[in-house]
Amino acid sequence: MSKVITASNFEAEVLKADKPVLVDFHATWCGPCKMLAPIIAELEAARDDFYVGKIDIDDDPELARRYGIQAVPTLLLFKDGAVVNQSVGYVGKEVLEDMLNA
Repeated sequence: MSKVITASNFEAEVLKADKPVLVDFHATWCGPCKMLAPIIAELEAARDDFYVGKIDIDDDPELARRYGIQAVPTLLLFKDGAVVNQSVGYVGKEVLEDMLNA
């Protein structure tokens, strides 16, 4: 089950996580974000080697600024507190699997 990430829990939930974290920067008004959400949920349900964190850029613009988010959806994959992979815009399941497996 994905976690809502905010500035107050970002360090504990993302930077200090014991597994990789796929952070989904999204917005409620974003059509491609809504199309991507079920794909992320499907991967999350099928695998236990990563967490999903969701950041609404309208609710937490500081985190979006900190990571230079210019478009949604943007996915950042964090491992050991560092960004190791990213994707901008709508992508298919295969691209997300490749991103997680890299």
